Amino acid sequence: MMSWSTGKDAALTLCRLLKNDDYLVVGLFTTYVKDKGPFQETPLDILKAQAQSMGLSLILIELNEVFPSPRVYQKKVIEGIIHSGLNVEALAFGDIFCNGIERYRKDFIEPQGLECLFPLLDERTFSLAQEIIQTGIKTSISMVETSQLHSSFLGRDYNPSLLSSLPFDFDPCGEKGEFHTLVTDAPCFSFPLQLIRESDVKEGRFHYSRFLLEDRNAKIH
Repeated sequence: MMSWSTGKDAALTLCRLLKNDDYLVVGLFTTYVKDKGPFQETPLDILKAQAQSMGLSLILIELNEVFPSPRVYQKKVIEGIIHSGLNVEALAFGDIFCNGIERYRKDFIEPQGLECLFPLLDERTFSLAQEIIQTGIKTSISMVETSQLHSSFLGRDYNPSLLSSLPFDFDPCGEKGEFHTLVTDAPCFSFPLQLIRESDVKEGRFHYSRFLLEDRNAKIH
């Protein structure tokens, strides 16, 4: 089962797993608060549309707050997987940086008899950025942390033009929390998501774009 963040890193991880005969992806799981995925602020209907396009079951795990205690978060995730009704032997994550996240996840997941997979871990982010684009993953910036990246980048497509416009010392995958993305199409999608950018929201240094689903045959705005 794939940990689904709605963004480019998760999409690339999933594309790799789907091409690997050693794995059978049975579903996606994600946490949410109220009616949105945390951090990316992705509405649940868009999350569900992504899963529908990929033909995968989506397990939604509700949290009471964006940053619950580790004990609460871990309990919720494990219970969500165990009670999903799916035959799950491993959980895959799109983490890239070796900053302790691998050990954190393994410490509470592996005692449950589940394997942890990190297909992108410790790879060069410039190479991953190129792979995301060359793979055909269509995504745009849905959140910026404005102390690191100017708000004018919000809503821009993730493409070579974007990468060339980033500051020289900037991580092209946003691995320092500079930005998050929202995927609208990928090789594993059976149809692209058609979205309307309804509004932009400022919450302190975090700026978000709010999207709505549009008819599949309409253009993305």
